[in-house]
Amino acid sequence: MQMMKYLHTMIRVRDLDKTLAFFELLGLVEVSRKDVPAGRFTLVFLATAPGEPEVELTHNWDHDEPYSVGRNFGHLAYRVDDIYAACERLQQAGVTINRPPRDGRMAFVRSPDDVSIELLQAGEALPAREPWLSMPNAGQW
Repeated sequence: MQMMKYLHTMIRVRDLDKTLAFFELLGLVEVSRKDVPAGRFTLVFLATAPGEPEVELTHNWDHDEPYSVGRNFGHLAYRVDDIYAACERLQQAGVTINRPPRDGRMAFVRSPDDVSIELLQAGEALPAREPWLSMPNAGQW
């Protein structure tokens, strides 16, 4: 049997700068970038660290309308060292916490292009605490 290696997940984005800023808040860094003037698009690859699985952001320069969210795509997931600190940092930057970490274990947010992002606490769940414990869900996640 031939071995396979996971390479990346591709997301189409409308506002590359806004989406890059969002993923930088999550802790991803730009690994590489390729502008293709003939095709009028830019590819930006992000990862939590070089050599880790990547997210490919595809920006079609002339596309201004929202992309539909396919039902065959669920979400991206990232492990965080402190779920509460991560959500607080995102919230302070204006990101809506769609599913707060009421259980000290899991939260969901959305990128500027409406891609669902799951944040999971590394190791055991943290003890439940406010304001997260009584915060309601917002929108879809």
